[in-house]
Amino acid sequence: MNPPAASALSRPPRLGIIGGGQLARMTAQAARQLGVSVAILERAADCPAAPLAAPALVGDWNSPAALRELAGHADVLTLENEFVDATALAELERSGAVLLPGAATLARVQDKLLQKQALAAAGLAVPAFRAVAAPGELEAATREFGLPLVLKTRRNGYDGKGNFTLRDPADIPTAWTALGGDRGNPLFVEAFCPFVRELAIIITRGRDGASAAYPVVETVQRDHICHVVRAPAPGSPDTAARAAELARAAVAAVDAVGSFGVEMFETADGAVVINELAPRVHNSGHYTIEGCDCSQFENHVRAVLGWPLGSPRLRAPAAVMVNLLGAGPGAGWPLGLETALAIQGAHVHLYGKTRSARGRKLGHVTALGATLAEAEDTARRAAAALRFGGPGGCVSS
Repeated sequence: MNPPAASALSRPPRLGIIGGGQLARMTAQAARQLGVSVAILERAADCPAAPLAAPALVGDWNSPAALRELAGHADVLTLENEFVDATALAELERSGAVLLPGAATLARVQDKLLQKQALAAAGLAVPAFRAVAAPGELEAATREFGLPLVLKTRRNGYDGKGNFTLRDPADIPTAWTALGGDRGNPLFVEAFCPFVRELAIIITRGRDGASAAYPVVETVQRDHICHVVRAPAPGSPDTAARAAELARAAVAAVDAVGSFGVEMFETADGAVVINELAPRVHNSGHYTIEGCDCSQFENHVRAVLGWPLGSPRLRAPAAVMVNLLGAGPGAGWPLGLETALAIQGAHVHLYGKTRSARGRKLGHVTALGATLAEAEDTARRAAAALRFGGPGGCVSS
């Protein structure tokens, strides 16, 4: 049975967020706009969400004691990332805490093999896959699925970390060692999907099963990191409709509550295949802050608190987001902010991280426009003006 909605309280609700990075920061901003107080649990005190939280607890999010302390400051708990131990979360639920999405959902999604199994069992399109427990099984998979073949860690992979694309049988020993198979790290393989572009969508699903589907977007990836998001994705409306339908079914298959990111591949014949789910607000949906009537962050807060979902409608014909990535070690505060702010129509978001590193997400820029080209030009010009760390400056564009 679902717990009562936060609207049943006689005081403002309290939201606890496990994690304190930029996703927690933007979620907290949306929550505070609705009068919701926010507490966070993060491993370091100096984190992006800390200035918006009361309290901002410092501790290990896999510690049952730390999780119970956070629960003492919240009516509902939610997650910023999928790396929290699901067993610890299940124990937290048994203590009476309300966690959304729940521990069972997180366990199903954070293990990418279990995620693929759940999606396949629901009859949804995913690449062919199977577990591999030894190099010999990986060699057999190359014969079964052909090459190239993608070897993946089952847990804790993101932004390309935890993936290895095999293009020759001679790659097997290197791939197995690189992903920790020789150290007992659980791995699985997927058939390589010959996609022509990458798509994504945010689906917010409420406690009652109602859902809001945001526009399907095109994502531009380099070095396994998202650089640009174009909303809506150019191309066939039929393809976008199929992608949205597939994504809705995917989040229902894992019993999602809240905003989930669904990443997909489009193939040359117009087919859409699910790549993976993220059980949280997602980088591909940051454009929704300015771009949609109700952002993915506000709708996530609404969903976990049991409130009606807001409209995901675009406010303009087009919206483009460009990620701001560090070029190397240095300060997390950029040079060139005044120049970027002088570009009309550019919405600059800085995450408050203290240090830059190459490829680290330090902010983003969103712009709206009458066309994708217009919006992208504005966003790219603002992003190019900002420089984080190292002589090369920002590597966003």
